[in-house]
Amino acid sequence: MIRKFIITGMICLATASAYGQRALKFSLQPKEDTEVSPIVKEKMEDYAVKINDIIQEEKKLMEAELIRLQEKGLGKAEFDEEKTKVADRYSEKIDQRIHDLGFDLDQVIQKQVRFSLLNSDVASNEEMKAQLLKKFRPTKEISPYFTTGMMTFTNNRPDNDLDKNMKRGRDLELGVRLNYQFGRTSAWGLVTGLDFSWRTIRLDNNMLFAKNSNADVFLTKHDGSLDKSKLRTGYIMIPLGFQYNFSKLKNAGMDVQYRPYAEGFRVTANVYGGIKMSSNNIVKSDIGELRSRGNYQVNPFVYGAQLTLSYEDFSIFVKKDFSNFFKDSYFENDKALIFGIGIGL
Repeated sequence: MIRKFIITGMICLATASAYGQRALKFSLQPKEDTEVSPIVKEKMEDYAVKINDIIQEEKKLMEAELIRLQEKGLGKAEFDEEKTKVADRYSEKIDQRIHDLGFDLDQVIQKQVRFSLLNSDVASNEEMKAQLLKKFRPTKEISPYFTTGMMTFTNNRPDNDLDKNMKRGRDLELGVRLNYQFGRTSAWGLVTGLDFSWRTIRLDNNMLFAKNSNADVFLTKHDGSLDKSKLRTGYIMIPLGFQYNFSKLKNAGMDVQYRPYAEGFRVTANVYGGIKMSSNNIVKSDIGELRSRGNYQVNPFVYGAQLTLSYEDFSIFVKKDFSNFFKDSYFENDKALIFGIGIGL
């Protein structure tokens, strides 16, 4: 009886999957988790057709016998009793005919398990192992990411106008990362990519960035009401480093082991280097809003190091510039220190 319930359930699932995929245009599950092996589907549909034929044949015979039973003119109680006996007899006959079909449920389940693992039907252990080795190759993944962080300067000298009048700093970054696992079971991998970073310095104390005729940059106090004063600089960055993954080895079967390199808890250490795109001085005061692009003596090159702790798609990081934020002697020795969170790292 349990066997019949399992078979019936599988038939229902196969049928529902076939009709559901026609009706829905998208699925929240990965494609390989929702597909049924073509071989399994064919066997299930053929088996369902044979079962339906048996049921229809026996149903016609049972209906003919019930008609003959009605013609005997039995009382209701006696007719119901005989009707129950007829139904039980035909039910047992149907069960026996289905059993005689010799449907190998274990073989069908094994084929579906293989298909779910490999997304293909394989006939031999050698083919299965070859497919597993192909499926569980070292990770070579390009993924988008986004980070946001709070920026400060490590100098913090009392004679530095920027240090005295900086309200807060912020770093926004987005880009793509390439993760290259060194081997199927390796915990180590190479990390690189291409990033776009926007670093913003917001001033306090009614101060704003200004330039003289020689393009020297300095801070000056605004006489009126100042709602916003910030300098935003964009960079193109390239990181290069290594990632270590703490996830345990998993067994895919057939003595094939692998490490899910992009999952679990990970530590990444990398250096980065970048080039400035542009700087934009944004001032909003009682006389209106002014945006001025140009040379604000921001260092055209930036380089530093970053440490990232990640779990699944969420990360926290700290990065430290080794280069000064401004070039030459402007606000000298101000090096950015950034703490933040990221998605997709």
